[in-house]
Amino acid sequence: MEKFLAEAKEASRVLSALSGAEKNRILKEMATALRANTMELLEANALDMREGKKNSLSTTLMDRLLLDEERINAMAVAIEEIAALKEPVGRILDGWVTEVGLKIEKVSIPIGVIGIIYESRPNVTSDTAALCFKSSNVCVLKGGKEAENSNSAIAKILQATLQKNNLPKSLISLIPDSSREGVAKLIKMDKYVDLIIPRGGAGLIKYVSDNATVSVVKHDKGQCHTYIDKDAIMKDAIKIAINAKVQRPGVCNAMETLLVDSAIAKDALLLLKAEFDKTHTELKGCKNTQAIIDVADASEEDYDTEYLANILNIKVVNGVEGAIEHIVRFSSGHSEAIITQNVTTAEMFLNAIDAAAVYLNASTRFTDGAAFGFGAEVGISTNKLHARGPMGIEGLTTYKFKIYGSGQIR
Repeated sequence: MEKFLAEAKEASRVLSALSGAEKNRILKEMATALRANTMELLEANALDMREGKKNSLSTTLMDRLLLDEERINAMAVAIEEIAALKEPVGRILDGWVTEVGLKIEKVSIPIGVIGIIYESRPNVTSDTAALCFKSSNVCVLKGGKEAENSNSAIAKILQATLQKNNLPKSLISLIPDSSREGVAKLIKMDKYVDLIIPRGGAGLIKYVSDNATVSVVKHDKGQCHTYIDKDAIMKDAIKIAINAKVQRPGVCNAMETLLVDSAIAKDALLLLKAEFDKTHTELKGCKNTQAIIDVADASEEDYDTEYLANILNIKVVNGVEGAIEHIVRFSSGHSEAIITQNVTTAEMFLNAIDAAAVYLNASTRFTDGAAFGFGAEVGISTNKLHARGPMGIEGLTTYKFKIYGSGQIR
């Protein structure tokens, strides 16, 4: 592991010599290579899908794991979109001249070597590799065992493009030891690794956060809420709630709890249940909810559970203050939404809720790098420092100060 990471650290110097135009050209070649090797990727993914079925992976995990021609093309498109983004490195973020005549520039630079630990989705391999390459970072990837064949095939295609351009394949690589012991070594290699980004289940995030000596940006669970206020337009509220839960239940920006203002609960819950029944959503509710519609009981534990499935908690709350109180208690700091036409209520909610993304009259499903215009994302950070929310190329940079003098001494 140490030899492998030392090579990755050494390779980071190569990136500093590449121009933005060269990086963009190589990224486009990577996208072309993914499309050209579609059959190879499908064959590798079929092995993972077969193993997943044998190991009784959930429907949600199997969906995350699946690659088809459309998804492979989407991976290539994401790389092309990343190539089209403005150059993130070498930008002058600020500049000024001090009283003694020193000219100071604050300039964006890459972080260095970034270790990314993730589960299930093979597209994360190409998305994160492309984002790191664009931002002149070396990436060291550790995907989930369930996607081992798919991740390996993707990495080999990207590495072949690097080598074709006389660049070391260590710029993009999978760690040689993907066991728990390998991860334990990786997160303590602060001599070589500058940042660890874990994205996955709560257990993985906690283990990395508790044991890493390398700096960590957490991509924690998405305990997302939508609050329907008494001043909401109900047809919009229903449409947004259905989308937030059902459009893709197994992702971190899907809603897990729906909060409904007690002032409209009687009529609203009947309408909502009718629509959620059409989508076969399993509903759980508080006592006030159960008094209006026939649903299972929602426990305190349920309100703290990221289902990643077509299951939804419903709770009746006393206005926006009740919604805020519930969210403050159970939110993971990911994405929260309010549906209302009342501007005062909306601003109260948006200002009071401490989450990476807060929405007015829109689905939480938009918390996504591509939807935000980032091309793709490394993940969605629930940290407050140094990056928060969908983490694109700007989140993969830091900065330094360049100081130009003319003989000044202090």
